[in-house]
Amino acid sequence: MKLVRLFAMQKELDMHIETTHQLKEENLIQRKVLALLVELGEFANETRCFKFWSVKGASPKETILEEYVDGIHFLLSLGIEFSLHDMDVITSSERGEDVTEQFLKVYDGVLGLRTEPNRQSYVEVFGDYLALGEMLGFTNEDVEDAYMSKNEVNYQRQKEGY
Repeated sequence: MKLVRLFAMQKELDMHIETTHQLKEENLIQRKVLALLVELGEFANETRCFKFWSVKGASPKETILEEYVDGIHFLLSLGIEFSLHDMDVITSSERGEDVTEQFLKVYDGVLGLRTEPNRQSYVEVFGDYLALGEMLGFTNEDVEDAYMSKNEVNYQRQKEGY
């Protein structure tokens, strides 16, 4: 996935939020890691991949994609925090056996970023996240288009005092 444009857009949004909420001097890494974990949980919940006790199917693909893109926002934001936003392309990693295993792989990677916020750890977790999206049938174009749309929504929410 080509990231230069997405990193630039995320950096603008992050700066807007940090200025609006007077957070420029705060270290937001821990909050962003937790936010990514929460978004990952919301995303998993929409897929229902782990709900072995339920016969209800997954949410519509558009809903799942929107939750997926929320995770992309926080992955990009963490890349900016770690000064790793100079990457142009990240490719998906080797996939797990199934979607549930892939979610757990991403969770492990995100938690690893707390203790090892380096380029290799970041590329691995981003690649695992991209692989998860591919397993769910999302193309790079799907993700980029959904990111653009959600970015607009995020700006609108900021205007409305979200």
